[in-house]
Amino acid sequence: MKTVYICGPMKGKPDLGRGAFRQAEERLREMGYHVINPAVLPIDLPWWVYMPICLAMLREADMIAPLPGWTRSSGARLEMQYAEQTGKDILWFDETEKCH
Repeated sequence: MKTVYICGPMKGKPDLGRGAFRQAEERLREMGYHVINPAVLPIDLPWWVYMPICLAMLREADMIAPLPGWTRSSGARLEMQYAEQTGKDILWFDETEKCH
């Protein structure tokens, strides 16, 4: 079973976008993936503390699943760049946030 890491925009979103991350996690689990969801981390840490933690989580995944809007997030862009540079597969969500 493959492990997938979810990335996406959080800053400026209600509840830091955790709802979208939870929904994605549920769908990915239903599809049979192990899921790493960075939105479960504490909410009161600065960005520069989150990123090393998130990259370590991503390092352990087989693939990455970017949520819609990921290009507007500096953290998600960094995670996608890391995933591409390390040869991770990408599991894309379409505009209706369904995996394909």
